[in-house]
Amino acid sequence: MAEPLLSAHSVGEGIPVLVIHGWELDGSCEALDFELVFTTLSGFQRIYVDLPGMGATPAGNVRSLDDMYLRLVHFVDTTISTSRFLVIGSSCGAYLARALADRYRQQVDGLLLRVPLVEPENSKRDVDPFRALVENEELMAGVAHSDRTYLGDVLVQTPEYLSNLQSKVDGGVRAAILKSDAAVLNPIRSDVKRYRLSPQLDAGSEKFPAPTLILSGRQDEVTGYRDSLRLLEFYPRSTFAVLDRETHALPVDERTVFEALVKNWLYRVQEWQGGRG
Repeated sequence: MAEPLLSAHSVGEGIPVLVIHGWELDGSCEALDFELVFTTLSGFQRIYVDLPGMGATPAGNVRSLDDMYLRLVHFVDTTISTSRFLVIGSSCGAYLARALADRYRQQVDGLLLRVPLVEPENSKRDVDPFRALVENEELMAGVAHSDRTYLGDVLVQTPEYLSNLQSKVDGGVRAAILKSDAAVLNPIRSDVKRYRLSPQLDAGSEKFPAPTLILSGRQDEVTGYRDSLRLLEFYPRSTFAVLDRETHALPVDERTVFEALVKNWLYRVQEWQGGRG
């Protein structure tokens, strides 16, 4: 029996925008952030996919990130077909998004990489040790232990920042992680050979010509920001932004800047499309 397509939900009408979430999460987590931008615009059909073993998509016979990439290729070929489209990816989803943009460069009119995974091997990532910017031991003492597991280290320990981060976790992150198939995902994540894509993205790749946005958190404790700097070489039409007071959960409370940058990217995409005719 053929593998089922990835589960996905679509919002709006217009040019397809394929949105790929991060590890252990799902499409609804992406929608929490991006729908606040897209609902103020028109002309974009957002397609939020669930990767295998995450969200509503069963893991099936997936054993590596390459397998997930091939499932995305199958999804594009059967769902988007020959239409031009945009790609958004977060964290590991950004790694997959880069591979798709390279494969479908004649169709992809824009690429957005949020807190992108660049180096799959943890020990080789250029990441600063965590250090809280604002400390409040009394505030953090009141956070339940079960919540701390999903909140992680809190960068700005103020009531407002903590409330924003808690809303993000409660709005979908916690449920997505609990629902993910750890029995399938953990062996992939712990084996760099399985977690590294075969498509060569950093060695001799042809430059991607369409408008690109790369967003990193200055205090990102997972992928950092310095590894992302080398992406500028491959994306000549890229805006690169490193946001202070932001971690791998970007955006937490710098939403105004996040929304402005995404809208600027979409404006550049539409200008690019007009030039292509």
